[in-house]
Amino acid sequence: MGRVVTLVLVDPVGAVLGALPPYEVELPWWQEVAEVVAGAREHHGVDVTVLRLLHADQPAPPGGKITYLAEVAGDPGPLRPAAAALVPHPRRAPYAEVGGPAASLAWATEALAAQGRTVTAAAQQRTWNLSAIWRLDTDTTPVWLKQVPAFFAHEAAVLRWLGEHSPGTAPVPIAADGGRVLLDDLPGTDRYGAPAAERLTMLADLHAVQLAAAGRVGDLLALGVPDQRSARLAERLRAVVARDAGPHAAVSTPVAEPGDQTNEQARAAGELSGAAGVGGPGPRLSALLAGLDDRLDELAACGLPDTLVHGDFHPGNVRGTAERLSIIDWGDSVIGHPAIDLLRMCEHVDDPEPLRQEWAARWRAAVPGCDPERAVVLIEPLVALRNAAAYAGFLDAIEPSEWPYHADDVPYWLAQAAA
Repeated sequence: MGRVVTLVLVDPVGAVLGALPPYEVELPWWQEVAEVVAGAREHHGVDVTVLRLLHADQPAPPGGKITYLAEVAGDPGPLRPAAAALVPHPRRAPYAEVGGPAASLAWATEALAAQGRTVTAAAQQRTWNLSAIWRLDTDTTPVWLKQVPAFFAHEAAVLRWLGEHSPGTAPVPIAADGGRVLLDDLPGTDRYGAPAAERLTMLADLHAVQLAAAGRVGDLLALGVPDQRSARLAERLRAVVARDAGPHAAVSTPVAEPGDQTNEQARAAGELSGAAGVGGPGPRLSALLAGLDDRLDELAACGLPDTLVHGDFHPGNVRGTAERLSIIDWGDSVIGHPAIDLLRMCEHVDDPEPLRQEWAARWRAAVPGCDPERAVVLIEPLVALRNAAAYAGFLDAIEPSEWPYHADDVPYWLAQAAA
């Protein structure tokens, strides 16, 4: 499936001009806007910058009929009448405001000029509540401009720290300013669909990072990396169940990838609204929370150290070739338990056991006497709850028009925890 796109256009001072006639793009994912920009040029001869989602004809991605707000500098020609209430919102990302992308491109151009590099072209790639990404061609090599909201703004500091303490494992910023960061192009591709053998290499690379970070947790916290060690994690888990699986929570059916929804998950989904019509989180989540402190104590007794956790460690967040890899997208990083990243890397793998075994062997060698296998068993349902809490945090931090991006994520992960 693709998207049918409508662009409501505004000028650089924010006046609504009208809408372009709808057109189709192939990629269904709402945040991917390179084809949207190219389609406006191809079908209507207009150069636009996409600012943000206005509305969609369905509650969640992918696909559908999608309307975006887009900025245009020149005369776009005849347009359809359109209205848009451009009311300021305190949780709107700076790059989603009229003039926001232009300000970021101006910063990037100036930062590169200070290093003797000239921007020759800029192409918008993605924009949504978690990031805006541009490819900048220069007179030397391509550069990527990434901008993130305030809750991910520690990413640039983490990248600098990695460049110093674990060189070669992640891109090093050329320049950074708040949520903006400039990164040199990395050869290769994002490694979506990587086979198990390649995932083992990814886990080995991250293990080296986490060994280096385990003794420097205080430094990383001082850089702004969020604290999700046991005490803080317990607070987040209890809060998300109380708010999103409580008696007054609005619950939707979990959405899974094809083939993922099982009878067990379906039963767990029913638990979110309480068994037999009784309000509350259901007996399984209630039992999980009742034993949470004991479970966390047992987890600590397994002996693995708290360290830098990537937070979204799947193959698509590793870029390069099978021979040379670089871990990207550290905005979700926290201080916490390293098994969080193992479990993310094991998702959608036919047989994750070899990944788990090799990961465990590395930790046993690094920390004699630890019990990594037991740690994975203990933390697995907590990681599902942690994911629900992460998405709930996104919803709290973004404006309501962006909520459809994450609307199904909280109930899905609560159901996974119950299962």
